Amino acid sequence: MDRFRMIFQYFQSNSESVTNGICGLLALVSVKLYTCFDFSCPCLPWYNTAYGLGVMFIPPITLFLCSLILNRQSLVMLEEWRRPPGHRKKDRAVIRYLCSSIIQRAMVAPVVWIVVTLLDGKCLICAFSCSVDPGEFVGFANASPVQVQQLLARVPCKDDELMSNSAARKAVSRYLRCWSQALGWSILLILITAAFLVRWLRPCFNQVALLQARHWSSYIDIEQKIFEETCCEHSRLFAHRCILHFFESMRQEIKQHGFSLPEHGEGAEGEEDRLQGITDQDGVNQLLKSWYYEKPPLDVS
Repeated sequence: MDRFRMIFQYFQSNSESVTNGICGLLALVSVKLYTCFDFSCPCLPWYNTAYGLGVMFIPPITLFLCSLILNRQSLVMLEEWRRPPGHRKKDRAVIRYLCSSIIQRAMVAPVVWIVVTLLDGKCLICAFSCSVDPGEFVGFANASPVQVQQLLARVPCKDDELMSNSAARKAVSRYLRCWSQALGWSILLILITAAFLVRWLRPCFNQVALLQARHWSSYIDIEQKIFEETCCEHSRLFAHRCILHFFESMRQEIKQHGFSLPEHGEGAEGEEDRLQGITDQDGVNQLLKSWYYEKPPLDVS
């Protein structure tokens, strides 16, 4: 149990490491989901585009929302953005830093899904098989416009008896797969180049402002954790005092049945100090309200 407690405390104190781990795990999950996904293009005009683009973009949106939900900093940023100024002004640079950090991590899994689908090519072939120019491919010259659309819609279906050995189907499929893979590699190259430039050009900008934003964003996260821990400790002590007070009138009956209760006043002074004199529900509610509306200034002098 001590090892699990140490691991849990490590993850609690290193929320950034946990967030990075979650983003990496979601990226691996996105790849695994795509490899296990049974892609079945409907091979019908007007339906192919909806199905192909839906498979390409709906799962990334879902993964993006899951990343936002699992990222603790999302809630911290929203609370910091929505809270009243009180005695502590809101720093827009900190909010921008948190928002940028959250979005960057949340975009990892969706980008991995989109790049994998483009490199595979099935989604783009299904979505745009009806959009190619049939005049550029041999095999559609003797068909009417309606028949051409039906034949193009069947391009993603390798098992179709009419199109299984068609040279036109293979040509359209190769053409779209080449475009899909070129687009996928281009997106990957652009992202890597952008990350490289940001990594190397960041020292050229105001490092002091960046350090300040990082420091106070970490402070907001740690302050929220300590506040929650303090609330839990106060709730435990408050509940303990309430239970002892409730059973005070039954002390004689409890002693007759062999149970033991602490003597009156035993440990009360220590608990009273830790309760900070807040011994009723209205006092607790007033304290929480004051914390929300009038957070103390960041000055411990």
